Amino acid sequence: MTRKGGAAGCAIVLAAGLAGCAVGPDFVTPPAPVADTWLEWRSHSLKSGAEEYRDWWRVFHDPVLNQLIDIAYAQNLTLLSAGTKVLQARAELGVAIGEFYPQSQSVSSAVSYNRASNATPASQGGNSTTLGNFWADRWMASAMWEVDIWGKFRRGVESADTTYLASIASYDDVLVTLLGDVAQTYIGIRTIEQQIAIARENIVRQREAVRIARDRYHGGASTMLDVYQSENVLAQTEATVPQLTIELRKGQNALRVLLGMAPEPLGSLLASSTGKIPSPSGEVVVGVPADLLRRRPDIRVAELRAAAQSAQIGVAEAELYPAISITGAFGGMASNVSGHSLVQMFQPLGRAFTIGPSFKWNVLNYGQITNNVRLQDATLQQYLVDYQNTVLNAQREVEDGISKFLLSRSQAAFLRRSVTEARGALKISLLEYQQGTRDFTTVLTSEENLYSAQNSFAVASGNVSTGLVAVFRGLGGGWQIREGQGFVDPATALDMRARTNWGELLSPGGQPPPPDPGLPGAQDEGPKIRLPEW
Repeated sequence: MTRKGGAAGCAIVLAAGLAGCAVGPDFVTPPAPVADTWLEWRSHSLKSGAEEYRDWWRVFHDPVLNQLIDIAYAQNLTLLSAGTKVLQARAELGVAIGEFYPQSQSVSSAVSYNRASNATPASQGGNSTTLGNFWADRWMASAMWEVDIWGKFRRGVESADTTYLASIASYDDVLVTLLGDVAQTYIGIRTIEQQIAIARENIVRQREAVRIARDRYHGGASTMLDVYQSENVLAQTEATVPQLTIELRKGQNALRVLLGMAPEPLGSLLASSTGKIPSPSGEVVVGVPADLLRRRPDIRVAELRAAAQSAQIGVAEAELYPAISITGAFGGMASNVSGHSLVQMFQPLGRAFTIGPSFKWNVLNYGQITNNVRLQDATLQQYLVDYQNTVLNAQREVEDGISKFLLSRSQAAFLRRSVTEARGALKISLLEYQQGTRDFTTVLTSEENLYSAQNSFAVASGNVSTGLVAVFRGLGGGWQIREGQGFVDPATALDMRARTNWGELLSPGGQPPPPDPGLPGAQDEGPKIRLPEW
């Protein structure tokens, strides 16, 4: 941060209201702790080229996932709530802009009928043929304009403007989170579906082992122990299906909330490719850590929040200095005394006005203003640290996703081989048991090993995909789909326009919304002096 001009250098003139100095600091983005490369940059699966990740979920080539993303973007209520907060911040900016201009203090009008007492001599104001009874009327409007010598109102506009941009970045952050949640929830559902399919496949296989054990028992080739053991393993595998189904129902319920849907069947949405886990391509473009500063919405939120707080220091500091205001009143007065008409109050003869400067200086504030400036500065310092911490956490999230993606893929490769070997072991052990050259314990162990390897392989396959989702979420992709769209859906905009005059802030149905920045930054901040927004 750097200080911009002291109060001593500001000339107290009327023109200062339009082009005066502004006390307080001008915001400077603090240096962020950013690594040069990712820790796994040597991996052949990672590329450092430029990428925007607008539609990153399409790397899975899953039409169901694409449809779910579209529905969530259109219907998710958390995202809609974030959109209304953008409109709130935009309206607050309009309030701050209006503070710069003259403020109406009062508009009044009065009509009175006057009659003096007949018991009072005329010399003392009593009734007479000269005065008689008369009507009097008056109207008056007064306003005050505080000249913005020290930039209090301009800093207020600066703070409100930056807060508005931060609300857009917050919307983008909610959108990025929503897209990641939808993808991860969907992949989780597909993973559980595959686990259920694996369990049922093993149930069929284990039932066959039970049948063989019973046949050998009835043939006198083995004891009832083999039957009991085989039934035990079968029952344990069968018990996993209800437990997995519970998790599947939870995933489906979570997906409904993300889609903004009431509890209803999802069969029409999830029917295709049931149990197939979306699999990504072999290589991922991750760029470099510095790219996060320009792409991640939460980093931009932290930066803009600090910038808005920086302007609040100037607002607070301006209270330390004298304020000059121009106060004026304009109106008309008339009476029908001596036959004059009340209409004269609207004519030049009946007009009245006053105008003049006023001076205010909060001298006896007992340190309240100074300590408020300190409070605002300490809050700014907190936000600057929060910004740096946000940058660190962003890199951590990407590193976590990269590790999960790469290591889960290595794990899946080992487990795929494990499944192949376990399947061969079970086939041989069951054949040798039927021939009487191997005991049933070997069969049971082979069955358990195969089921465990298949289940672990399914989980690892899901982790590969969810790890890649975590990478894309950490990289901050996907918010670009809202460009050119409104922050609330057409139905909500229609309801709001029906209740309130939103002017140009909400476009009528069928018309494109007002242009908004991409991922907003300081370069999107408007001028500090603007016309009022009626």
